[in-house]
Amino acid sequence: MKLFDENGVDIVLASASPRRKEILSLLFHKFRVVPSSVPEDGFDLDPAELTIELASRKAVQVFEKNPSSLVIGADTVVVCDGNIMGKPGSHDLAVEMLQQLSGRSHTVITGVSCFSSLFNFSFYETTEVAFRKMNAEEIHWYINTNEAFEKAGAYAIQGHASMFIERINGNYLNVVGFPLSSFYNRLKKMWGNFSQS
Repeated sequence: MKLFDENGVDIVLASASPRRKEILSLLFHKFRVVPSSVPEDGFDLDPAELTIELASRKAVQVFEKNPSSLVIGADTVVVCDGNIMGKPGSHDLAVEMLQQLSGRSHTVITGVSCFSSLFNFSFYETTEVAFRKMNAEEIHWYINTNEAFEKAGAYAIQGHASMFIERINGNYLNVVGFPLSSFYNRLKKMWGNFSQS
């Protein structure tokens, strides 16, 4: 049983993230994955506004080619000292990012945008994550697991990095990449054929 009677609605996730796909499968019986090609740089916005802007652009781009579908876009950023930490493009950059996060707290923000012919909504969620102090050996060991690359902030909380997380304040799945609870509550208000049966 799923909470939503999808009733033939074509649901599309505009993201290639396997983590978002896994999280969304907790809510829907089936959905398609159609990654967007929206560039993620060149925007002069604060982090929260940036996540919503990118999530909306991703959803709209895919929705324009799938106008009868319900399309979901998302974007996640890691923010430390007011600076957005993207995906490290090299081993050295991954080391630098993890050194910056070590022994400190930072913020993870995920923006979500949902578009359909009947309704649309966008929101963002913020979670605070605290790393324990990592020594040089631990940082290099972690980078050698290859989890650091293609991850904002150079870490995956659901993977080996979990042993270095001291605490989180907020939604765990938001850090993984999709705040399912907040999305569910908003979609429930919009979805006319919601049923508990």
